[in-house]
Amino acid sequence: MFAKLENLERRFEDVELQLSSPEVLGDQERYRKLTKAHADLKEVVDVFRKYRNIQAQLEESRALLQDSDAEIRSMAQDEVKTLEPEAEALERGLTMLLLPKDPLDEKNIILEIRAGTGGEEAALFAADLFRMYSRYAESRGWKVEVMGVSEAAVGGYKEISALIAGSKAYSHLKYEAGTHRVQRVPATESQGRIHTSASTVAIMPEAEEADVNIRPEDLRFDVYRSSGPGGQSVNTTDSAVRVTHIPTGIVVAMQDEKSQHKNKAKALKVLYSRLLQAEQDRVQAEQAENRRSQVGSGDRSERIRTYNFPQGRVTDHRVNLTLYKLDQVMEGDIQELIDALTTAARTEALKAQTNI
Repeated sequence: MFAKLENLERRFEDVELQLSSPEVLGDQERYRKLTKAHADLKEVVDVFRKYRNIQAQLEESRALLQDSDAEIRSMAQDEVKTLEPEAEALERGLTMLLLPKDPLDEKNIILEIRAGTGGEEAALFAADLFRMYSRYAESRGWKVEVMGVSEAAVGGYKEISALIAGSKAYSHLKYEAGTHRVQRVPATESQGRIHTSASTVAIMPEAEEADVNIRPEDLRFDVYRSSGPGGQSVNTTDSAVRVTHIPTGIVVAMQDEKSQHKNKAKALKVLYSRLLQAEQDRVQAEQAENRRSQVGSGDRSERIRTYNFPQGRVTDHRVNLTLYKLDQVMEGDIQELIDALTTAARTEALKAQTNI
Protein backbone atom coordinates (compact mmCIF):
# COMPACT_ATOMS: atom_id res chain seq x y z
CA MET A 1 0.00 0.00 0.00
CA PHE A 2 2.75 2.45 0.93
CA ALA A 3 4.61 1.90 -2.35
CA LYS A 4 1.39 2.85 -4.15
CA LEU A 5 1.02 5.94 -1.95
CA GLU A 6 4.58 7.02 -2.74
CA ASN A 7 3.85 6.65 -6.47
CA LEU A 8 0.72 8.79 -6.06
CA GLU A 9 2.73 11.43 -4.23
CA ARG A 10 5.30 11.54 -7.05
CA ARG A 11 2.46 11.84 -9.57
CA PHE A 12 0.95 14.68 -7.50
CA GLU A 13 4.25 16.56 -7.42
CA ASP A 14 4.66 16.10 -11.16
CA VAL A 15 1.15 17.47 -11.79
CA GLU A 16 1.88 20.48 -9.56
CA LEU A 17 5.04 21.16 -11.56
CA GLN A 18 3.20 20.94 -14.87
CA LEU A 19 0.46 23.28 -13.66
CA SER A 20 3.04 26.04 -13.13
CA SER A 21 4.40 25.64 -16.66
CA PRO A 22 3.63 28.49 -19.11
CA GLU A 23 3.04 25.87 -21.81
CA VAL A 24 0.22 24.28 -19.81
CA LEU A 25 -1.25 27.62 -18.77
CA GLY A 26 -1.74 28.40 -22.46
CA ASP A 27 -3.55 25.12 -23.17
CA GLN A 28 -7.00 25.28 -21.57
CA GLU A 29 -7.93 21.63 -22.19
CA ARG A 30 -4.65 20.29 -20.79
CA TYR A 31 -4.85 22.70 -17.86
CA ARG A 32 -8.40 21.50 -17.08
CA LYS A 33 -7.34 17.84 -17.08
CA LEU A 34 -4.32 18.52 -14.88
CA THR A 35 -6.40 20.60 -12.45
CA LYS A 36 -8.83 17.70 -12.09
CA ALA A 37 -5.96 15.23 -11.58
CA HIS A 38 -4.49 17.55 -8.94
CA ALA A 39 -7.82 17.71 -7.08
CA ASP A 40 -8.27 13.93 -7.26
CA LEU A 41 -4.79 13.27 -5.83
CA LYS A 42 -4.66 16.02 -3.22
CA GLU A 43 -6.85 14.39 -0.56
CA VAL A 44 -4.96 11.09 -0.43
CA VAL A 45 -1.54 12.79 -0.65
CA ASP A 46 -2.39 15.21 2.18
CA VAL A 47 -3.48 12.31 4.42
CA PHE A 48 -0.39 10.27 3.48
CA ARG A 49 1.93 13.15 4.36
CA LYS A 50 0.19 13.65 7.69
CA TYR A 51 0.44 9.92 8.39
CA ARG A 52 4.15 9.89 7.53
CA ASN A 53 4.74 12.87 9.82
CA ILE A 54 2.92 11.15 12.70
CA GLN A 55 4.95 7.98 12.13
CA ALA A 56 8.20 9.99 12.32
CA GLN A 57 7.08 11.52 15.62
CA LEU A 58 6.18 8.06 16.90
CA GLU A 59 9.62 6.70 16.08
CA GLU A 60 11.27 9.57 17.97
CA SER A 61 8.98 9.09 20.97
CA ARG A 62 9.54 5.32 21.06
CA ALA A 63 13.30 5.87 20.98
CA LEU A 64 12.98 8.18 23.99
CA LEU A 65 11.29 5.40 25.96
CA GLN A 66 14.84 4.04 26.50
CA ASP A 67 16.19 7.35 27.82
CA SER A 68 17.90 7.34 31.20
CA ASP A 69 15.84 10.33 32.38
CA ALA A 70 12.57 9.15 33.97
CA GLU A 71 10.80 12.43 33.18
CA ILE A 72 11.68 12.19 29.50
CA ARG A 73 10.51 8.54 29.43
CA SER A 74 7.18 9.59 30.96
CA MET A 75 6.69 12.38 28.41
CA ALA A 76 7.57 9.98 25.58
CA GLN A 77 5.06 7.42 26.87
CA ASP A 78 2.29 10.06 26.88
CA GLU A 79 3.17 11.05 23.32
CA VAL A 80 3.10 7.43 22.14
CA LYS A 81 -0.35 6.93 23.71
CA THR A 82 -1.61 10.01 21.88
CA LEU A 83 0.03 9.38 18.52
CA GLU A 84 -0.66 5.65 18.07
CA PRO A 85 -4.47 5.94 17.78
CA GLU A 86 -4.05 8.91 15.44
CA ALA A 87 -1.67 6.92 13.21
CA GLU A 88 -4.09 3.95 13.16
CA ALA A 89 -7.02 6.20 12.20
CA LEU A 90 -4.99 7.79 9.39
CA GLU A 91 -3.94 4.37 8.11
CA ARG A 92 -7.57 3.24 8.00
CA GLY A 93 -8.43 6.45 6.16
CA LEU A 94 -5.69 5.83 3.60
CA THR A 95 -6.98 2.31 3.01
CA MET A 96 -10.45 3.73 2.34
CA LEU A 97 -9.08 6.38 -0.02
CA LEU A 98 -7.28 3.74 -2.08
CA LEU A 99 -10.48 1.79 -2.76
CA PRO A 100 -11.46 1.81 -6.46
CA LYS A 101 -13.52 4.87 -7.35
CA ASP A 102 -16.99 4.56 -8.82
CA PRO A 103 -16.54 5.84 -12.41
CA LEU A 104 -19.99 7.44 -12.22
CA ASP A 105 -19.26 9.50 -9.10
CA GLU A 106 -18.41 12.63 -11.10
CA LYS A 107 -21.71 12.65 -12.97
CA ASN A 108 -24.75 14.86 -12.51
CA ILE A 109 -27.95 13.06 -11.54
CA ILE A 110 -31.53 12.63 -12.59
CA LEU A 111 -33.67 12.69 -9.44
CA GLU A 112 -37.12 11.09 -9.60
CA ILE A 113 -39.58 11.18 -6.69
CA ARG A 114 -42.93 9.37 -6.80
CA ALA A 115 -45.75 9.40 -4.28
CA GLY A 116 -46.33 5.88 -2.96
CA THR A 117 -48.73 4.51 -0.39
CA GLY A 118 -50.71 7.10 1.50
CA GLY A 119 -52.65 8.98 -1.18
CA GLU A 120 -52.74 12.76 -0.68
CA GLU A 121 -50.28 12.67 2.20
CA ALA A 122 -47.76 10.73 0.07
CA ALA A 123 -47.97 13.42 -2.62
CA LEU A 124 -47.34 16.15 -0.04
CA PHE A 125 -44.39 14.18 1.33
CA ALA A 126 -42.99 13.79 -2.20
CA ALA A 127 -42.98 17.61 -2.42
CA ASP A 128 -41.24 17.82 0.97
CA LEU A 129 -38.54 15.42 -0.22
CA PHE A 130 -38.01 17.38 -3.42
CA ARG A 131 -37.64 20.56 -1.38
CA MET A 132 -35.17 18.81 0.93
CA TYR A 133 -32.94 17.70 -1.95
CA SER A 134 -33.26 21.08 -3.68
CA ARG A 135 -32.11 22.86 -0.51
CA TYR A 136 -29.19 20.45 -0.15
CA ALA A 137 -28.22 21.03 -3.78
CA GLU A 138 -28.41 24.81 -3.33
CA SER A 139 -26.18 24.61 -0.23
CA ARG A 140 -23.50 22.98 -2.39
CA GLY A 141 -23.87 25.45 -5.25
CA TRP A 142 -25.49 22.90 -7.57
CA LYS A 143 -28.15 23.66 -10.18
CA VAL A 144 -31.61 22.10 -10.07
CA GLU A 145 -33.65 21.93 -13.28
CA VAL A 146 -37.14 20.39 -13.18
CA MET A 147 -37.52 17.95 -16.07
CA GLY A 148 -41.12 16.90 -15.59
CA VAL A 149 -43.83 17.13 -12.96
CA SER A 150 -47.26 15.68 -12.29
CA GLU A 151 -49.02 17.65 -9.59
CA ALA A 152 -51.58 16.19 -7.21
CA ALA A 153 -55.00 17.80 -6.86
CA VAL A 154 -54.46 18.69 -3.18
CA GLY A 155 -50.91 19.94 -3.69
CA GLY A 156 -47.66 18.09 -3.73
CA TYR A 157 -46.52 15.80 -6.51
CA LYS A 158 -47.66 12.49 -7.86
CA GLU A 159 -44.29 12.45 -9.58
CA ILE A 160 -41.45 14.89 -10.19
CA SER A 161 -38.12 14.53 -11.97
CA ALA A 162 -35.20 16.95 -12.03
CA LEU A 163 -31.64 17.25 -13.27
CA ILE A 164 -29.22 18.14 -10.46
CA ALA A 165 -25.91 19.36 -11.85
CA GLY A 166 -22.86 19.89 -9.67
CA SER A 167 -19.51 18.54 -8.57
CA LYS A 168 -19.79 14.83 -7.70
CA ALA A 169 -23.58 15.01 -7.37
CA TYR A 170 -23.96 11.26 -7.95
CA SER A 171 -21.23 10.48 -5.43
CA HIS A 172 -23.10 12.38 -2.71
CA LEU A 173 -26.68 11.35 -3.46
CA LYS A 174 -26.49 7.82 -4.89
CA TYR A 175 -27.41 6.20 -1.55
CA GLU A 176 -30.67 8.17 -1.33
CA ALA A 177 -32.44 5.76 -3.69
CA GLY A 178 -35.19 3.75 -2.03
CA THR A 179 -38.48 4.04 -0.17
CA HIS A 180 -38.74 6.95 2.25
CA ARG A 181 -41.45 6.61 4.91
CA VAL A 182 -43.12 9.47 6.79
CA GLN A 183 -45.08 9.30 10.05
CA ARG A 184 -47.08 12.41 10.91
CA VAL A 185 -50.56 13.85 11.44
CA PRO A 186 -51.91 14.99 8.05
CA ALA A 187 -53.42 18.46 7.79
CA THR A 188 -56.72 16.81 6.82
CA GLU A 189 -56.79 14.58 9.92
CA SER A 190 -59.38 16.00 12.34
CA GLN A 191 -58.76 13.53 15.18
CA GLY A 192 -55.00 14.00 15.37
CA ARG A 193 -54.13 10.44 14.36
CA ILE A 194 -50.67 9.70 13.03
CA HIS A 195 -50.63 8.34 9.48
CA THR A 196 -47.83 6.47 7.71
CA SER A 197 -47.14 7.26 4.06
CA ALA A 198 -44.27 6.69 1.67
CA SER A 199 -42.60 8.05 -1.42
CA THR A 200 -39.92 6.46 -3.57
CA VAL A 201 -36.72 8.19 -4.63
CA ALA A 202 -34.66 7.21 -7.65
CA ILE A 203 -31.15 8.60 -8.14
CA MET A 204 -29.73 8.00 -11.61
CA PRO A 205 -26.42 9.19 -13.07
CA GLU A 206 -27.03 11.59 -15.92
CA ALA A 207 -26.28 9.63 -19.07
CA GLU A 208 -25.62 10.53 -22.66
CA GLU A 209 -26.31 8.33 -25.66
CA ALA A 210 -22.64 7.24 -25.64
CA ASP A 211 -23.03 5.80 -22.11
CA VAL A 212 -25.59 3.19 -23.16
CA ASN A 213 -25.92 0.86 -26.11
CA ILE A 214 -29.18 1.73 -27.88
CA ARG A 215 -30.08 0.82 -31.43
CA PRO A 216 -32.45 3.21 -33.24
CA GLU A 217 -34.83 0.33 -33.94
CA ASP A 218 -35.12 -0.30 -30.17
CA LEU A 219 -36.91 3.04 -29.67
CA ARG A 220 -40.55 3.84 -30.38
CA PHE A 221 -41.72 7.46 -30.30
CA ASP A 222 -45.33 8.54 -29.84
CA VAL A 223 -46.53 12.15 -29.92
CA TYR A 224 -49.77 13.40 -28.45
CA ARG A 225 -51.46 16.54 -27.21
CA SER A 226 -50.33 17.84 -23.80
CA SER A 227 -53.00 18.00 -21.12
CA GLY A 228 -53.26 19.54 -17.69
CA PRO A 229 -55.29 18.69 -14.58
CA GLY A 230 -58.74 17.37 -15.38
CA GLY A 231 -57.84 16.83 -19.02
CA GLN A 232 -57.77 20.55 -19.81
CA SER A 233 -55.86 21.18 -23.02
CA VAL A 234 -52.53 22.90 -22.49
CA ASN A 235 -51.90 23.55 -26.15
CA THR A 236 -53.38 22.65 -29.50
CA THR A 237 -50.36 20.90 -31.00
CA ASP A 238 -49.00 17.38 -30.57
CA SER A 239 -46.00 18.51 -28.50
CA ALA A 240 -45.99 15.80 -25.79
CA VAL A 241 -43.58 12.92 -26.45
CA ARG A 242 -43.56 9.36 -25.17
CA VAL A 243 -40.49 7.21 -25.87
CA THR A 244 -40.45 3.46 -25.28
CA HIS A 245 -37.32 1.32 -25.09
CA ILE A 246 -38.72 -1.85 -26.61
CA PRO A 247 -36.22 -4.44 -25.21
CA THR A 248 -36.75 -3.36 -21.57
CA GLY A 249 -40.22 -1.87 -21.77
CA ILE A 250 -39.02 1.35 -20.10
CA VAL A 251 -41.32 4.25 -20.98
CA VAL A 252 -40.60 7.97 -20.51
CA ALA A 253 -43.16 10.68 -21.27
CA MET A 254 -42.53 14.43 -21.32
CA GLN A 255 -45.03 17.24 -21.91
CA ASP A 256 -43.76 20.20 -19.86
CA GLU A 257 -42.26 22.04 -22.84
CA LYS A 258 -44.32 23.58 -25.64
CA SER A 259 -41.77 22.32 -28.13
CA GLN A 260 -41.96 18.69 -29.26
CA HIS A 261 -38.21 18.80 -29.91
CA LYS A 262 -37.45 19.89 -26.32
CA ASN A 263 -39.78 17.27 -24.85
CA LYS A 264 -38.10 14.59 -26.96
CA ALA A 265 -34.63 15.68 -25.80
CA LYS A 266 -35.70 15.59 -22.16
CA ALA A 267 -37.38 12.21 -22.55
CA LEU A 268 -34.25 10.73 -24.12
CA LYS A 269 -32.03 12.16 -21.36
CA VAL A 270 -34.18 10.48 -18.71
CA LEU A 271 -34.33 7.24 -20.70
CA TYR A 272 -30.54 7.06 -21.07
CA SER A 273 -30.18 7.62 -17.32
CA ARG A 274 -32.75 4.95 -16.46
CA LEU A 275 -31.01 2.42 -18.68
CA LEU A 276 -27.60 3.24 -17.20
CA GLN A 277 -29.03 2.96 -13.67
CA ALA A 278 -30.68 -0.36 -14.53
CA GLU A 279 -27.28 -1.73 -15.50
CA GLN A 280 -25.78 -0.32 -12.29
CA ASP A 281 -28.55 -1.96 -10.25
CA ARG A 282 -27.82 -5.30 -11.91
CA VAL A 283 -24.08 -5.07 -11.14
CA GLN A 284 -24.68 -3.87 -7.57
CA ALA A 285 -27.21 -6.64 -6.95
CA GLU A 286 -24.57 -9.19 -7.93
CA GLN A 287 -22.02 -7.54 -5.66
CA ALA A 288 -24.52 -7.31 -2.80
CA GLU A 289 -25.27 -11.02 -3.14
CA ASN A 290 -21.58 -11.85 -3.11
CA ARG A 291 -20.80 -9.85 0.02
CA ARG A 292 -24.30 -9.95 1.61
CA SER A 293 -24.45 -6.17 1.82
CA GLN A 294 -27.49 -4.00 1.19
CA VAL A 295 -25.84 -0.62 1.86
CA GLY A 296 -26.03 1.42 -1.29
CA SER A 297 -27.55 -1.37 -3.34
CA GLY A 298 -30.03 1.05 -4.88
CA ASP A 299 -32.88 -1.38 -4.19
CA ARG A 300 -35.87 0.91 -4.51
CA SER A 301 -38.25 -1.56 -2.86
CA GLU A 302 -36.59 -1.46 0.54
CA ARG A 303 -37.64 1.02 3.21
CA ILE A 304 -34.45 2.93 3.76
CA ARG A 305 -35.47 5.84 6.00
CA THR A 306 -38.26 6.96 8.31
CA TYR A 307 -39.16 10.59 9.03
CA ASN A 308 -41.12 10.71 12.30
CA PHE A 309 -42.58 14.20 12.78
CA PRO A 310 -44.22 13.76 16.22
CA GLN A 311 -40.86 12.70 17.68
CA GLY A 312 -38.77 15.06 15.53
CA ARG A 313 -36.48 12.27 14.41
CA VAL A 314 -35.20 10.71 11.21
CA THR A 315 -33.85 7.16 11.14
CA ASP A 316 -31.83 5.56 8.37
CA HIS A 317 -32.45 1.83 8.72
CA ARG A 318 -29.43 0.72 6.69
CA VAL A 319 -26.89 2.14 9.13
CA ASN A 320 -29.12 2.29 12.24
CA LEU A 321 -28.57 6.04 12.53
CA THR A 322 -31.18 8.21 14.25
CA LEU A 323 -30.96 12.00 14.30
CA TYR A 324 -33.22 14.18 16.41
CA LYS A 325 -33.13 17.17 14.09
CA LEU A 326 -35.91 16.48 11.63
CA ASP A 327 -36.63 20.17 10.99
CA GLN A 328 -33.04 20.77 9.85
CA VAL A 329 -33.04 17.60 7.75
CA MET A 330 -36.19 18.68 5.90
CA GLU A 331 -34.43 21.99 5.19
CA GLY A 332 -31.66 20.10 3.38
CA ASP A 333 -29.23 19.41 6.24
CA ILE A 334 -28.61 15.78 5.24
CA GLN A 335 -24.79 15.70 5.10
CA GLU A 336 -24.51 13.65 8.32
CA LEU A 337 -26.76 10.97 6.81
CA ILE A 338 -24.81 11.01 3.55
CA ASP A 339 -21.47 10.72 5.36
CA ALA A 340 -22.68 7.75 7.45
CA LEU A 341 -23.93 5.92 4.35
CA THR A 342 -20.72 6.62 2.42
CA THR A 343 -18.57 5.34 5.29
CA ALA A 344 -20.68 2.19 5.60
CA ALA A 345 -20.50 1.52 1.87
CA ARG A 346 -16.71 1.98 1.83
CA THR A 347 -16.34 -0.32 4.83
CA GLU A 348 -18.33 -3.03 3.07
CA ALA A 349 -16.27 -2.53 -0.09
CA LEU A 350 -13.09 -2.88 1.96
CA LYS A 351 -14.37 -6.14 3.49
CA ALA A 352 -15.19 -7.46 0.04
CA GLN A 353 -11.74 -6.53 -1.25
CA THR A 354 -10.08 -8.17 1.77
CA ASN A 355 -12.03 -11.40 1.21
CA ILE A 356 -11.05 -11.72 -2.44
